[in-house]
Amino acid sequence: MGIQGALSRGSVWLEVNKMWNHCQFGVKALVAQGKIVEAIRYAEEGRGLNDGWDIVAAVCEDLLLSAGMVEEAYQRYGVSANRAGTYLATFRAVAKKYPRKGAAEILADLVKSTPGDEGKWFAAAKEAGLFDEALVLAGRTPCDPRTLTRAARDYAEKQSAFAVGAGLLALHWLVEGYGYEITGADVLAAYTSTLAAAKIQGAEVEPKARIRRMVAAETYGKRFVTKILGRELQL
Repeated sequence: MGIQGALSRGSVWLEVNKMWNHCQFGVKALVAQGKIVEAIRYAEEGRGLNDGWDIVAAVCEDLLLSAGMVEEAYQRYGVSANRAGTYLATFRAVAKKYPRKGAAEILADLVKSTPGDEGKWFAAAKEAGLFDEALVLAGRTPCDPRTLTRAARDYAEKQSAFAVGAGLLALHWLVEGYGYEITGADVLAAYTSTLAAAKIQGAEVEPKARIRRMVAAETYGKRFVTKILGRELQL
């Protein structure tokens, strides 16, 4: 093959296997020269197969923010650069970094980035005061019943309609068999919290009728919810 062939092969290998821990020095050199656009392009091209995109995205986002290009930073990297340990923490991170962005827009973009996980954004929507959106999200895909029950309990006085909706969704997902190590106490908490909020709202009959229909239609497993609430609901 000869020396030239070996060198050529080596350069191809290096190009294909660019790793971020090497690439970052090139990015810093370009930034030092004031070449922000080139630095971002180099960073994106230098992302290796074993490097997390979130690392590169965070660097690129910071470069754009430092250059005052806030909207571009948000559009290109706002979501991917701020992934945190939970969905709520991710929402908080993005909202904190982009205070001029509306909570509804941030939430919509985050939801769009995780198709199939809509229900997991319930807590973020609730915290942002987007109560209608929170219920819609929790109704689309599974949401932790305990999270929904807490919302029903905590918001009974200040947002009774939302609290009733959250409680009904908690019971819906319990009937469907969702929730980790669910106990009878969890079922009763969802039921009592929902009816307590309904009482404050001044409309107990319809929510209780909905719960009765919901539980009567339970088919999951050994009909655990029915066993807990059957006597109360006269099933």
